[in-house]
Amino acid sequence: MGESRPTDARSRFRNLSTYRVSREWDRYEGTAQRRLFREIRTRFLGRHAVAGGWVLDLGSGPGRFLPHVGGPGSRKVALDLSEEMLRRVVREGRNPPERVRGDGVLPPFRPQAFHEVAVLGNAIGFAGSEADLLWQRAAELVRPGGRLILEVVAGSGERSTYLARLPPSSLPRLFRAPLRVLLSRVDREGFAVVPARKVDPRAFRRYDPTTLARDLSERGWTVEEVMAVAPALGTHPEGLEAIEPDPNAWARLLELEEVLGRRVGRVSAGAAVLLSATAAPQNGGIK
Repeated sequence: MGESRPTDARSRFRNLSTYRVSREWDRYEGTAQRRLFREIRTRFLGRHAVAGGWVLDLGSGPGRFLPHVGGPGSRKVALDLSEEMLRRVVREGRNPPERVRGDGVLPPFRPQAFHEVAVLGNAIGFAGSEADLLWQRAAELVRPGGRLILEVVAGSGERSTYLARLPPSSLPRLFRAPLRVLLSRVDREGFAVVPARKVDPRAFRRYDPTTLARDLSERGWTVEEVMAVAPALGTHPEGLEAIEPDPNAWARLLELEEVLGRRVGRVSAGAAVLLSATAAPQNGGIK
């Protein structure tokens, strides 16, 4: 990306192989755990989608979530460094998305050009030393009153102690219980932190969503929702496989994950955190 970013990292994202592109697409397919991660993101995008106008998926990758950025009448743009990623973006329908190969830190668009801009898949974290600059550039592309959606990594993630100790076979029945019952049991035993993996701080940055929300608010943005992804059962693949065949239990799981994920304590530890903010009606961008 910019000159301060390690050259090898920029080249790595620019020259991804077809295998890496397929692997990125499959990251949200094939297991109940991947389905949970995918549905939580699509539901979040649906809650905060704008109606119509131009929308941008910045750092789109293969466009996994591009159909959920903006609304049915939106004109969509995918921006990514990788030509192979952009080739994978599906271009169907009456208004197929535009594909632009470019750098999110130096986006080839005029300021305030979009009604909605999404930066998903922890593109911010992978920007390393340019993480601040990347989300600020994204914010500058949002028109007054438009929407900015960001995904960051805050911590290593966590899991519900209560749910993790139960046999997977008992979970479908449990998740037919009212939400208040589930919450009381989960809260009683608390959460355990998932062991952190070692990362190169020059190429990957963990981001405090509370600080990010504060920075946006100080710049005149209205932060609408901040949510950690799946703090209850997201790290329990066997339990998720047991719940998935029961549609009522699965629906309750999504409800529980979203309620817990919005709590400040869960946000600060989230391995993936989603944030939605609206630009000031008159100014937009970054003041």
